[in-house]
Amino acid sequence: MDCFAPAIAITGSAAISAAGNGIKPALEALISGTSCLKPIPDDLAAGTTGHCWGKADQFKATDFIPPLKARKLDRASQFAVATAGLALADAGLVKGAFPSDRIGIALGSGFGGIANASEFLSGYYQTGVSGLSPMLFPNTVADAAASNASIEYGLQGPNITFIQRFCSAESAILAACRFLEEGRADIMLAGGVDELTPQMIRGFAVTGQLHRFAAGFGEGCGILVLERAEHARKRGAAIAAQLTAINTVGFLLPGAEQQGINQLLQAQKSCDQLFFTGPEPAVQPLLGTVEAATIRYPGRIIGSSLAMGGVALGLLTASLRPGEQGLQLAASPEGPYYAISVFGGDPA
Repeated sequence: MDCFAPAIAITGSAAISAAGNGIKPALEALISGTSCLKPIPDDLAAGTTGHCWGKADQFKATDFIPPLKARKLDRASQFAVATAGLALADAGLVKGAFPSDRIGIALGSGFGGIANASEFLSGYYQTGVSGLSPMLFPNTVADAAASNASIEYGLQGPNITFIQRFCSAESAILAACRFLEEGRADIMLAGGVDELTPQMIRGFAVTGQLHRFAAGFGEGCGILVLERAEHARKRGAAIAAQLTAINTVGFLLPGAEQQGINQLLQAQKSCDQLFFTGPEPAVQPLLGTVEAATIRYPGRIIGSSLAMGGVALGLLTASLRPGEQGLQLAASPEGPYYAISVFGGDPA
């Protein structure tokens, strides 16, 4: 368990999702219960019907990135660059106004720039080595999104990417908090990013995943600006919320599931607002242990993804009134599991 001392403040957040660009449209859709999912074209679903996906159709890279630069980036990197810029602006941070070696980024990602990776490998399979494109290669690695965002905004502090199934973003957020605790950075951008392609849907369909974990899959990016609370107060930043603890367990042992759940929720078993990510069956055993006034599942509204935790935590932060307790739960079917405790506003 990580109980943070000094306190970790959330001073900015941003999201790109099927609801649109920014936290506000996603939060409005979530509160109203208006689904942003659309039917998957039948030709992608391998003969199955009735499935939906959460494509970020309102996102246009050139609204945020110069056209020539945007062309060089995979879609996940475009998401990350755009969202990082929005989050920095929300936190009142301007490029060049902070020591570049004291600000870093930690992102979770399930698939990264999978479209560019597929295109790169297709060239090799079709024509051999001569078919490999050097322009595509930098975008084939999962950490391309974090790296491109760090280049764009001069983030020369810690830079790390996590691939941890449905808890990828939560793993990145925990790492970012540790960097702040250890004094390795003053400010960290943290969250998750993933893109969704027709080829992925075809793959999910033929492997049976559209009937299981990939149902209602989505894409987008959610990034929070984290910093030690005293650092935020010193620079006059508005503190939207504070992260008070992050608990995690790797696996719920058969026959001892409740023991693992109790360990996960030892810091908080009641809250005003509870958000959860990951497949609903995986999270369900946790929900029965927590008393919550409000429970929300963003995946039903904007689609789920392996890196949805960044968007969900941004939505949770935006929904909390000062003094309210929030809790975000995340689970992968075979682990890990996360519980992130959040306090609305600045108690100081």
